[in-house]
Amino acid sequence: MNKLSIEKRAQIINCLVEGNSLRSTSRMTGCSINTVTKLLVDVGKACAEYQDKAFHNLTCKRIQCDEIWNFCYCKEKNVPEEHKGEFGYGDVYTWTAMCADTKIVPSFLVGRRDSAHAKVFIKDLATRLKTRVQLTTDGHKVYLDAIENAFGGDIDYAMLVKVYESIPIEEQRKYSPVECTGAEVKRISGNPDKVHISTSFIERQNLTMRMSMRRFTRLTNGFSKKVENLFYSVAIHFMYYNFARVHKTLRVTPAMEAGVVDHVWTLEEIVGLVK
Repeated sequence: MNKLSIEKRAQIINCLVEGNSLRSTSRMTGCSINTVTKLLVDVGKACAEYQDKAFHNLTCKRIQCDEIWNFCYCKEKNVPEEHKGEFGYGDVYTWTAMCADTKIVPSFLVGRRDSAHAKVFIKDLATRLKTRVQLTTDGHKVYLDAIENAFGGDIDYAMLVKVYESIPIEEQRKYSPVECTGAEVKRISGNPDKVHISTSFIERQNLTMRMSMRRFTRLTNGFSKKVENLFYSVAIHFMYYNFARVHKTLRVTPAMEAGVVDHVWTLEEIVGLVK
């Protein structure tokens, strides 16, 4: 990889952030699969470290949180007996937080969908915020203790619990999404503004993740085989999303809108983070 030019490295990362798999990237760029994988790891580490340092004292006003499912190594039901209960085999969730105004994603975590990871995720989010915020999540109960521990009463927090229609078994379609028939708003803490109690932006981010990372695409063999590589892929995705991809509504990048940087990053700048 040391022999690759900065332009070639940028080309490889460009393929990855646009939703290509490691092997298709290897074919498109003419580089070996081992070179592509090593670059994924090196750039992923650098992107995670940079965002961890850059996202502090953010003046976000409205935050939405969610967790998105995928799997690593194999589906949960197919996990070998010797790996049952071992993290990195079966179900894996990526926790994400998004500012509804700037669209920046200041915090993300790859882990389980349990209270322990919820506490780590919310505590990390709290350390990055400078001012009191309004926070909206879905009805996942582990958020309650996590947010209480991280914020105490210094937050305006509400849950948005969506209600979906019940479809008779004989009418179910395996790949057809159920229809949302309503939503229940639950005020948990503070005085959240009902107008802004929403998870629409973070749910749209879930689609962006599935479209931009091959590892999140359903019904393919592009899923992650190693959970570490899944984390690096997520770190690169959010580095590109936050710093280099111009948001169509904002007409700048989320990081620019949040005042973190003053220009649109190039892919060469991103790969240049690797020391």
